[in-house]
Amino acid sequence: MKHSKYSAVVVGSGIAGLFAAIKLQKEANLPDGILIITKSQLIESNSKYAQGGMVSVMPENKLDSCELHIEDTIKAGAGLTDKKVAEFISLKSATVVKELQNIGVDFDRDENNQLKFTKEAAHSVNRILHAGGDATGFCIENALVEYVLKQKNITVYEQTLAVEILKDDNNIAKGLIIYNYSENEYEIIESPAVILATGGIGQLYKYTTNPDITTGDGIALAFRAGAVVKDMEFVQFHPTAFALTDKGTMFLISEAVRGEGAKLVDEKGHTFMEKYDERLELAPRDVVTRSIYSEMRQTGAKNVFLDATHIDDEKFKKRFPTIYGTCREYNINPSKDFIPVSPSAHYFMGGIKTSIDGTTSIKGLYAIGEAACTGLHGANRLASNSILECAVSAYELVNYLKHVDLTNNFIQDDSISRTIDFYKETFPKIEIDTNSIFTELKHNMWENAGIVRNAEKLNKAKEKIENLREKLGFTYKCIDRSTYELRNMLTIADLIVDFALERKESRGAHYREDYPHTNIEAHSREITKG
Repeated sequence: MKHSKYSAVVVGSGIAGLFAAIKLQKEANLPDGILIITKSQLIESNSKYAQGGMVSVMPENKLDSCELHIEDTIKAGAGLTDKKVAEFISLKSATVVKELQNIGVDFDRDENNQLKFTKEAAHSVNRILHAGGDATGFCIENALVEYVLKQKNITVYEQTLAVEILKDDNNIAKGLIIYNYSENEYEIIESPAVILATGGIGQLYKYTTNPDITTGDGIALAFRAGAVVKDMEFVQFHPTAFALTDKGTMFLISEAVRGEGAKLVDEKGHTFMEKYDERLELAPRDVVTRSIYSEMRQTGAKNVFLDATHIDDEKFKKRFPTIYGTCREYNINPSKDFIPVSPSAHYFMGGIKTSIDGTTSIKGLYAIGEAACTGLHGANRLASNSILECAVSAYELVNYLKHVDLTNNFIQDDSISRTIDFYKETFPKIEIDTNSIFTELKHNMWENAGIVRNAEKLNKAKEKIENLREKLGFTYKCIDRSTYELRNMLTIADLIVDFALERKESRGAHYREDYPHTNIEAHSREITKG
């Protein structure tokens, strides 16, 4: 098996991972360079599809303040947001925006060449920065990719999975075993800093806005290694995915459209949000999602509609070029026609428990971005706080690592040798219908551990997960990309269900119809592999 060594290895190529790699190679002593591992292509990540924007409290925005942003974040978090984390991230927001601009990110500006701020649900003022209208994630991701490809000290492996964390006898992370599925080859990566930036878990659900790479790999990897995970029951469902694109990944109709005044209506054009919340379309995401879900259940409709017909055609096209183009592909003119929308799994508030600097419960192992749980989002993420958290966490991780000795001191002790030996074993190729397992798992999680939960459904979900695990047959070394992804997805699904069963209340994105009220004494929960 091939051996390579690096001063740091970043698993994942979204905004968090790329920003960390860029800053690390600028500011830290890296005798062996940096390796970036990505499961698909370098540009492909969940970050790429983020439309809404990035929160930033900028000094030129006189109507805003960190105090207001922190207050909005805590309100949306439904009582579980870590206030100190919210304060830190808000205070650092202007700094990371400047850093991203220096790397080449061009945020949208008005006719006076001033940064343009917009508003989204549950924000008290306009504070959302955009790039490319409704292509913020793509613009940031693209700028970071271009910068990374120019760096001689950064190596990139594409079509490669991290399949096992190498820990020594002292329980310190010393590297990874990786699998290049296009070449069917394993490799040992020696590194004193293993950084997981693998994104979310959206593909566990039948309907999701996430691309097909979001299978919870990093969280499952860390949990298998014994890292603490936290708040695994909190899956955020976005209320408005485009209901005509439901094959694998649903196209997102950004919350910013409602920020511009669009209304949710039924097929006859009647509004309904007034029945559920006085904040109407700009209520927090969990409220809007359950409201739409309730309307669909009551009427039997497959979707509701977004009425943006008050927005002039040219204005819509300029403000939301990506959304406009997709609608027109389906012969929908947003300035004349209602846009069909329905809820879809979108973001994961839980994950690997970390400090704001990315440190985990395992020395040498770090996590940032959606795979991490810093405590910022609590039970329900505030719109457009995700990219901000990615950037600030990456920024602080580098501030931490630049004071750490990143000299490689890899020693193949007993613990590491046992793991390597297992991955050296050759197993016969077994034909498994992975597509059917994927389909069954996604349907199970949507129906039984989705927007509205209860004990009966959750126990049914758990039983199905166990059946699918037996059907897969692989719990350790697997045979290809699909089986590794399913191994990870089943681990995450089990955790989501266990945490959801344990939380006997409704809070934020976790709604139990058998426990509809919030328990004021409830708090975050965390576990490690037993």
